[in-house]
Amino acid sequence: MRTLVWILRALLFFTLFAFALNNSHEAVVHWFFGHEWRAPQVIIVLLAFGFGAAFGVLAMVPAWWRHRRAAQRAEPSPDTPAPVPESPATPFAAHQDGV
Repeated sequence: MRTLVWILRALLFFTLFAFALNNSHEAVVHWFFGHEWRAPQVIIVLLAFGFGAAFGVLAMVPAWWRHRRAAQRAEPSPDTPAPVPESPATPFAAHQDGV
């Protein structure tokens, strides 16, 4: 199984490496007010991916904090005793109405 995982990782690496080599020509990003940025196309694509991933993670942080606070409130603190389970009722306890 580990061999398969390493083969998949190597395949992914070489695929991305080939992508980078095939897209190394210069591209221009036009900003506002006439500013432009020239860089290899692969750098622009990878930066766009990185910023998108970072934005997605930062957008999830408030929800993670809410879930973490809810989980901390739900679990009992170490100094409170654990609830004692009730003893099981006798099998005919519900039917002891005199019948």
